[in-house]
Amino acid sequence: MRRTKAEAEATRQQILCAAERVFFRKGVSNATMEEVAKAAGVTRGAVYWHFANKIDVFMELYKSVPLPQEDMIAQELESEDADVLAVVERAAADWLDTLAIDEQRQRILTILLRCDYSGEFAPVLEKQQNVDDDHKCKLESALTRAATKGQLSACWTPKSAASALRWMMKGLCSEWLLHGRRFDLAREGRDGVQRMIASLRPEKRTS
Repeated sequence: MRRTKAEAEATRQQILCAAERVFFRKGVSNATMEEVAKAAGVTRGAVYWHFANKIDVFMELYKSVPLPQEDMIAQELESEDADVLAVVERAAADWLDTLAIDEQRQRILTILLRCDYSGEFAPVLEKQQNVDDDHKCKLESALTRAATKGQLSACWTPKSAASALRWMMKGLCSEWLLHGRRFDLAREGRDGVQRMIASLRPEKRTS
């Protein structure tokens, strides 16, 4: 009996959910497609009907959760009177709030951080770097607008400010996910982002 498109999509999502659990428990390199099929309750043939190989599954998981810097650029930046740094601060803080409560996002990002990108997974790292470079350019572009509007301190360039923000976000998330979640990501992370953004602003002149 031929499956409907909805049934096929449901099976695909079932396989991805199973892969997420298996990869999180065993690591991507040590997991097998047979284990993914068993966890999903489907045959290996069903897995390979939806995905060419383990790398294909891994990339789909990767694409399902945006990286921290991906959410830092909002449509609000298009407004001429936008406070660029305020928009970036709010988006970054909101992303940390979401990560702190979204267990699926936590698992997938942990899988990405633990993955060994040598050997067969080298192309995956290259794809991630390409996406990362694109996000970096978007953030730099937003901060260039901030500089043009006089919203960025002269001691920062758009490039250096974008790098510092990205490093902070990645560092916060990596340490929290990999080292026992020993601090309040939402509260302390938001405070850190607020202080970081404040350091990017020009000093207010006193009369």
